[in-house]
Amino acid sequence: MNKEEMFELMKNNPAFHLATIEGNRPHCRGMFLFRADENGIIFHTGAMKDVYKQINENPNVELCFNDFKNNIQVRVSGQLEEVDDNAFKDEICAHPSRGFLKPWRESGPLNNFYSTFKVFRLKSGAAIFWTMATNFAPKVTITL
Repeated sequence: MNKEEMFELMKNNPAFHLATIEGNRPHCRGMFLFRADENGIIFHTGAMKDVYKQINENPNVELCFNDFKNNIQVRVSGQLEEVDDNAFKDEICAHPSRGFLKPWRESGPLNNFYSTFKVFRLKSGAAIFWTMATNFAPKVTITL
């Protein structure tokens, strides 16, 4: 599997799991992808969430995407960077897949939307893929 195929798998399976560390304890939760391409893997959260605090303390994470129809898993590890670009935040909010953000932005629980809406990018991550056929084969790492 090459990186273009990995990006395609991510786009087609946008729900993923994000693993973070707090102290010496791992934490894993489901997230929703915004974009995955040569410019990085993009997702967002709120500043009031534990995941945001964990990323701020330790930006080293792992993302796990699953294509359950084809039994393929792609894991990407790397370091997140925060994207603090209000125009990009507006673009995310305007996207058809992000209708749930509009009420939050306009009148919802996010006080000072631009400072509480946090966008992250994982760029140049180390990706591996897994299938039953490759279960016992040596891992091949692909830089995304």
